Parts: sequence; structure tokens; C-alpha cells
Amino acid sequence: MQLTAQMVKARALELGADAVGIGNIERWEGAPIQQDPRQIMPEARSVIAMAFRVMRGSLRGVEEGTFFSNYSAMGYGGLTYLYMPMTVIGLSRFIEDAGLEAIPYGHQSDWRAVNTVGETTGKSRPVAPGRAEPDVMVHQRIAAYLCGLGEIGFSKMLLTPQFGPRQRVGIIITEAELEPDPIYSGPPLCNRCLACVRECPGKAFDPSKTVKVTLAGHEVEWMDIDCKACDIAFRGAIIDDSVSAEDSYHNFGDGHRSRPGNWSPFYKKPRSLYNTGQAVCGSRGCTRACMISMEARGVVTNKFAKPFRRRKPWSVDWTKPYEPTQQDDIDKSETD
Repeated sequence: MQLTAQMVKARALELGADAVGIGNIERWEGAPIQQDPRQIMPEARSVIAMAFRVMRGSLRGVEEGTFFSNYSAMGYGGLTYLYMPMTVIGLSRFIEDAGLEAIPYGHQSDWRAVNTVGETTGKSRPVAPGRAEPDVMVHQRIAAYLCGLGEIGFSKMLLTPQFGPRQRVGIIITEAELEPDPIYSGPPLCNRCLACVRECPGKAFDPSKTVKVTLAGHEVEWMDIDCKACDIAFRGAIIDDSVSAEDSYHNFGDGHRSRPGNWSPFYKKPRSLYNTGQAVCGSRGCTRACMISMEARGVVTNKFAKPFRRRKPWSVDWTKPYEPTQQDDIDKSETD
């Protein structure tokens, strides 16, 4: 079977991808060695990127402050660890049935020997001079850009014309030589409105500090992100070393104590709660605020009958004393 780009893209959509694009491997020229797909597959000729939409409804419960588990389970965990891998593996099977090798590359973070910002463990070494250390972490949002799916917003989120920031990405690295899609050149999707900056509970974005890179000859710029601040706010907390160890919301592993932020309804998040995703903030700035702004500007094609934000955003006043309940005692015994 002579495999074509049209065949691959049609199969990807049949398997459940919401959008698919292809980039030729030359677009990765100049990539950092630890992010270069050619370090994994030296004979790679193409990268296939697929976008999987996060249901707008999966953000509804966080927006209302009443149902957080659906976004963590279905908008994050379900896509990341189930639906996306099944589609990526299925398309890889289709390519390998044509006699061409394909690497299914999804969300690898729980298995790779590298952290979430791409740093190696310090406990490995390259197998030969000029080779990367394990594990190479191909930047999936950049891969999606290089495959023509959309643009990188000022928040560093991938923005697509279909869903704005509301998707996750899986890729395939393959030796199949497929016709590439053009880099996205449609109407600008990010207008730097800074809604993401204003609504990020962790204040993780600083518009005065930016990163500029050249991707396949295109200059791309995004805000430098404070990943530590993002991680803490993501779980609903604020660092506050004045909090007692007993009352601390979470131990962040470096001696810091914390308390809940006003975007969290949880006095203390149990360890077993929302561990896949832990998205207590519900991507408040980088996804929800951006999505609201883009929908209001009419620049996404996945349209809805009603606006997403229909009520004044809620907040919890944690300056008022919290009176523990009997259920709190039960929860505490389950997590101790």
C-alpha cells in the first residue's frame, strides 16, 4: 500500500482526532537536542500532530464551583491517558501495516526520565557522543505548530482556529514521507489581550519577560512561565509559610507551607482527590479566560448558542475561620 498524507489524515479523524496536521522533519532543524524527534528516530521523515478537544462542558463544573472532578478526569486524565493514546496507537498501527515504522507519542510524563520542563534526571548519560540523554521530550505544542494546526499564543498555549486553547495534543514520529501541511497563516488567533495574565490565579505569566524562538523560519514569542507558581496554583494553593504544618494545604516538597486560594473551595485537598490533573484552578487563565476572549471575538469555529461565562465568577473567602465538620475528620483519617 502506498501511504499518502490524505489517507493518514482521514484515518486519524476516523479514529477520533478532532484535527490533524503533518510536518516534514526538516522543520525541526535547530531544535534542542533533548527535544529533537530525530534523536529518537534518526530516519524520521514526518511528524503527525493530532488535536483532541477538551469538551467545553468539562469546564462547566469548575466555572460553577460545584464539580471539579470532571475536568481532571475527562478533560485531562481521560484524554491524556486513555482516548488520545488509543487514537495515536491506532494510527501508528495503520502506518506500520503499510510497512513503515511509527512511534506513538502521547503524554509521556509519568514514564519518562525527564521532568515537566524538559530537564534530565542527572542520573543518565548519552549512549554515544552527539546523542541525547534519555528521555527526549518532543515539545508537543511546538510540534502541533510545526504541523500546521495553529499558532503558539502569548501564553505558550497552542491555539487552533477550531477550539482556541481547548485541546490536548498527541503526535506520531514516522519514517513515512508524507506531504506536509503549511505552517498556520490564517487570521491571528492571539491578540495579546492578556486575559490569561489577569485571570491566572498563580500570577505565573509576566508580559515583560518573553521567550523568542525561530520555528521553521518563523519568529515566535511567548511569555516566560513561572512553572512553580503554576504548579502551586494549579492545585488550589498559595505559599504561606506562616501557616502551621497541621493546617498546611499541601507540602510542596521544599519546606514551604500553604493555604487555599480564593479560587479553591477546598480547605485541604485530600491526597487522593484529583490526582490525575489536580486541576483545582481549572486552567482559569490559560484556558478559560483565553477561550472566553476568543469566543467573544468570534475567532473560533466551534461555536455555541450561549456564552461560557453566564454568572459573576465565584470566589471563596478564606479569611473567615473555617469550622471543621465531622466529614473533615473522616477525610483526614483517609489521607493520614
